[in-house]
Amino acid sequence: MKRLSICTIFVLITVNAIGQKKLIEKYLSNKTDTTRKASFMPLPVFRYSQEIGLELGLGSLYSVYLDKNDPTNRSSNFTGILSASTKGQYNVSLKSDIWTKKNKYHYIAEAKLRRMPFNFYGIGNETLHTDEDRLVQDQLKLVLEAAKKLAPNLYTGFLLGFEHYSFKDKEVGGIFNTDPHLIGIAGGNVVYAGLSQSYDTRNSNNYPTKGFVGKVSYQYAPDFWGGENFTGSLIKVNASSFWSLSPKLVFGLNGLFHTIQGKNTPFYLLPQMGNDEMMRGYYTGRYRDKNLLAAQAELRYRYNNRLGVVIFGGAGQVFDNGGLAIKSFKPSYGAGGRYFFDPEKGLSMRLDYGIGEKRPNEKRQTGFYISLAEAF
Repeated sequence: MKRLSICTIFVLITVNAIGQKKLIEKYLSNKTDTTRKASFMPLPVFRYSQEIGLELGLGSLYSVYLDKNDPTNRSSNFTGILSASTKGQYNVSLKSDIWTKKNKYHYIAEAKLRRMPFNFYGIGNETLHTDEDRLVQDQLKLVLEAAKKLAPNLYTGFLLGFEHYSFKDKEVGGIFNTDPHLIGIAGGNVVYAGLSQSYDTRNSNNYPTKGFVGKVSYQYAPDFWGGENFTGSLIKVNASSFWSLSPKLVFGLNGLFHTIQGKNTPFYLLPQMGNDEMMRGYYTGRYRDKNLLAAQAELRYRYNNRLGVVIFGGAGQVFDNGGLAIKSFKPSYGAGGRYFFDPEKGLSMRLDYGIGEKRPNEKRQTGFYISLAEAF
């Protein structure tokens, strides 16, 4: 019996060692899987941003080609996340990004339930850090989008969405309660529908090395709820272009313009500048207004199939209607590293450090981010 127990323990240790070795090889090997088979990865959620702090939890990513025999078929990705952060955020989210055979149809669906404490600074492109007001936001978001390829690289789509917001002010007497022009402090609902048009020649939807993608969407929110709830239009324009300078070096450009027009525009629907994708280094929502215009460039060096580095720089501003000014653009620049956990599909984890402006009597604005997928 003793000999049997020792043998059992030895077998378990051997199997565990082999399993760990395979896992290490899977995540560190420089080889790519040319079979284009589906991959499922349970991932520990480990993200960081200045808005939410350190976010920990459980996540999963399922990536598959719906046509393995077609080398042009883009990967369809399904993600789920359950997490909490050191600054009191709770997040449950599900998202699917589906490309059918021959990339004929593109479907996007997202469901998000989130509680997020954040700092509110008011409206405009010149808000002050001294006006910081701590709020707690509860959000429910549902988005569905379907697009069909009507011509080579040209997609026309329809989208439908619903969002619910509620807020609690943790510092009564701050700018959130004293600004008489602020709309939507009690929260509210918005339902919208619209159309999208995109043109996409990228060679990959995860890590493109050449090509162009541009998308324009128009959404209309009807007077469905009454009261102070928003009625009007949301327009978004986003474009990116990529050039391969060498087998390991890629240059990318990205620009966007977001605008919201209508009556009773609540502060929580105003375009916000700063996040882990555009204008890195700025606290999300430090600057918000009816319009957002921003652009960035990124130089990406992929050392091997697993590791890469980037440097980036850009500029942007928010502004009221008619208030666009060249002198009001704010800088954003920085650098980061990349780890590709699925090299064949170009799926990556990134670490970025962004630097923003230095306002009088304030510390320079900066941000550190740990995120999944490329910034654009």
